[in-house]
Amino acid sequence: MDKYLNQLSKTYRNIGEVSEEIINLQAILNLPKGTELFLSDIHGEYEAFIHILNNGSGIIKSKIEGIYDKALTEKDRKDLATLIYYPEEKLNIEKSKTENINEWYKITLYRLIEVTKAVSSKYTRSKVRKAMPKGFDYIIDELLHLQGDDDNKELYYNQIIDSIIDLKRADEFIVAISELIKRMAIDHLHIVGDIYDRGPGAPIIMDKLMSFHSLDIEWGNHDILWMGAASGNEACIANVIRICSRYDNLATLEEGYGINIRPLSIFATETYDDNNCSGFLPKNNEVSKYSNTDKVVLSKIQKAIAVMQFKIEGNLIKKHKEYQMDDRLLLDKIDYEKGTVKLGKKEYKLNDTDFPTIDPNDPYKLTDGEAEIIERLKESFTHSEKLNRHINFLYAKGHMYENFNSNILFHGCVPMKKNGKFDNVEILGKKLKGRALFEYIENIAHRAFFGEGEKQDEIDMMWYFWCGPKSPLFGKDKAATFERYFLDDKETHKETKNPYYYLTENEEICNKILLDFGTDIEEGHIINGHMPVKAKDGESPVKANGKMIVIDGGFAKAYQQTTGIAGYTLTYNSHGLVLAMNEPFSSKCKAIQEGLDIRTQTILKENIEKRKRVADTDIGRKLQEEIDDLKMLLNAYREGGLKEKV
Repeated sequence: MDKYLNQLSKTYRNIGEVSEEIINLQAILNLPKGTELFLSDIHGEYEAFIHILNNGSGIIKSKIEGIYDKALTEKDRKDLATLIYYPEEKLNIEKSKTENINEWYKITLYRLIEVTKAVSSKYTRSKVRKAMPKGFDYIIDELLHLQGDDDNKELYYNQIIDSIIDLKRADEFIVAISELIKRMAIDHLHIVGDIYDRGPGAPIIMDKLMSFHSLDIEWGNHDILWMGAASGNEACIANVIRICSRYDNLATLEEGYGINIRPLSIFATETYDDNNCSGFLPKNNEVSKYSNTDKVVLSKIQKAIAVMQFKIEGNLIKKHKEYQMDDRLLLDKIDYEKGTVKLGKKEYKLNDTDFPTIDPNDPYKLTDGEAEIIERLKESFTHSEKLNRHINFLYAKGHMYENFNSNILFHGCVPMKKNGKFDNVEILGKKLKGRALFEYIENIAHRAFFGEGEKQDEIDMMWYFWCGPKSPLFGKDKAATFERYFLDDKETHKETKNPYYYLTENEEICNKILLDFGTDIEEGHIINGHMPVKAKDGESPVKANGKMIVIDGGFAKAYQQTTGIAGYTLTYNSHGLVLAMNEPFSSKCKAIQEGLDIRTQTILKENIEKRKRVADTDIGRKLQEEIDDLKMLLNAYREGGLKEKV
């Protein structure tokens, strides 16, 4: 301890400096807790995602309503909100239609300052100052903290505003202060898995996350799939490409990450030239950017990569008996003459029997052409500079779970047995369960991407984490991909969920999980994604008397027909938890042109009797430890154990 106090004394050199820091930290502890925002299963829907960040999950709109409810018309309030969300685009509209733009600037700047005061009121002046955009920080600080109503101060305030306009800096200032408002609306962001696949903009979302001030990410199975692909796992690579072609989304690969799909496209069109690939036509809920001819090419690409996927996966399953996935070895269960496949004891008619690259005598062997394609794709994935930058960020900010302010966040499930006990899962020779399983999987994932030397088993495991029957990221007994493509019988498409998903309707089971993951069962919640809540069928995202909250409600357009909504947003501020149900986002264009916001409906409001302060948070507990250490240093100075420095 003496050594530690000596080190601390280099920063706080005397009684005055120590006392000042203790007073500062104790004041921070009494501020209201900052707002946390939880989102999950974004699945590439970048416009809706960015809009939710821009509107602070409704926080900014509510601040505007609170300040200007009686003073402004609804249209003016909408216009002000849209300006904050999309300042550059909205400025262009206003300048094209407003006759006296300087008068508009003056009115708007006053309004933006008032909104900034409202969203920043719970933070220290120092924290707000650090968040201010450079170049305008001194001016914004002055405008926010002018005190009193005397004429001199009003003149000073007005002169600052007039100077901004006269010097042609109003546009830049509006953009800067709008960004500050958005920055202060959300103190910390939680992404509870599945950034990737289905929607068109995962790379855009990743760029946005990399610039966000404070966040954590809990990996989803679609994230781990891309992490596995970047690690060189061929089965993961095949799955990524198949999903992108299935959802009309090859642009993510080609334009987003520079992955060269052309060799695969040529191979597919040549190999499946006369093949009817209608079962592989891309899914798209909107008007596709592709022509009918291009869709046919996409269907051939999808079939070609799907067949390669089944071969590569089959070889992985045979290599790793410990995966216990022999039921997924289906290519050798096909009777290629009869056009049937045997599942268990039952035989089913295939709806597509054209397999030009499969040798019935060795069905899991890649042809020379397929092997060359996979090798070239592997090279492209592992050497994509932008993909590797994004995956590095997923590792830096991502975890299997997060214990944050008494809430446990993870994407999928804790593997359980039907009797309510944690299931032991074998991972590379170790049998683990619960929290220990999550931590070991995280360790394996890091070794797969960053490890040196022999790490093929770890790389192979990345595919198991994506779709293995006991993977906590997947949470189902199988991925019925083959059946969905080749069998019309819907019963064969069924994927049975892990017992976790019905057991956690029980509060006692949730408390058991909370205890295992090291949090308080009185205040704690499990916050989950992964399984879309079918709100249209009356399913509730709130389970076990509020102990569990599932926030996957269909953010991705591909799921919205199933759920009937467009996802959930959960916020946790100093007053408690608020869960909102979102209606589908129209478009960025309509949001700007018509002032359309995402319409939400509050379905859970868990108010706290005593308002949460910083002292009640994880950060607050760390600050209290700092205060305790500083008090020991203060005593050491006062008692002569350490000499003060001038």
